[in-house]
Amino acid sequence: MKKKVWNKPNPKKKSTPLTPSQKAAAKKAAKLGGRKYPNLVDNMNAAKQKRTSGPKKAPIVGRPSVDTRVK
Repeated sequence: MKKKVWNKPNPKKKSTPLTPSQKAAAKKAAKLGGRKYPNLVDNMNAAKQKRTSGPKKAPIVGRPSVDTRVK
């Protein structure tokens, strides 16, 4: 049987703090789960997200998006 995450030993590598966007994702997951604060699993899932640095790039303007599906 697979061990629960809280029964496993801590990883040997150094951990890094969550970015503000990762914290927001963890808080959102907690709210969707009916919790006031994020738990360990929410934080772990948020930490798995790709780390972003700096502002988001603006979308390319000039070509409208076209729906190519057949109706």
